[in-house]
Amino acid sequence: MKNFTTYLFVMFMAMFWVFRIIVAFCYNIGVEFITVPLDLNLEITLLFLAFICMILIIKRSMLGAIIYFIGYGLYFGTILYNTVTGVTVVSGVYFYTEILFALIGIILPMAILIDMLLDRNRKANPTDKKTDWFYKGKEYDRQFDERADRNEYKF
Repeated sequence: MKNFTTYLFVMFMAMFWVFRIIVAFCYNIGVEFITVPLDLNLEITLLFLAFICMILIIKRSMLGAIIYFIGYGLYFGTILYNTVTGVTVVSGVYFYTEILFALIGIILPMAILIDMLLDRNRKANPTDKKTDWFYKGKEYDRQFDERADRNEYKF
């Protein structure tokens, strides 16, 4: 994980994951919160899946990003569709918060997947400009060796 964007996405992913834990916990104990989960059992399963995907994304595995995108896309896509079409009757502030959190739940995995797709060669071919000039400088090594061979030191 050398990219700054990957660090940011993982931090946002962790914050959203903790937020969804709080939502599930408040719904389970009966406390009214900003939003409610669509299905508590599915929400808890998705939280465990998101934790595993978070570890895979940190290790730069494309599988983790794809699973995270599909899982959250299906779950929050259903919430977004039900809220917008009026299948679920939500009124007032809850309507807008459901849409907001569903959009975050769809956009975040999409951004992580795009980040992994744009930077998929980073794990296979890592480059570092600070050290590549030294370790990949074969021409410099040849020139140095030729100069060293011509020096005749007399003692």
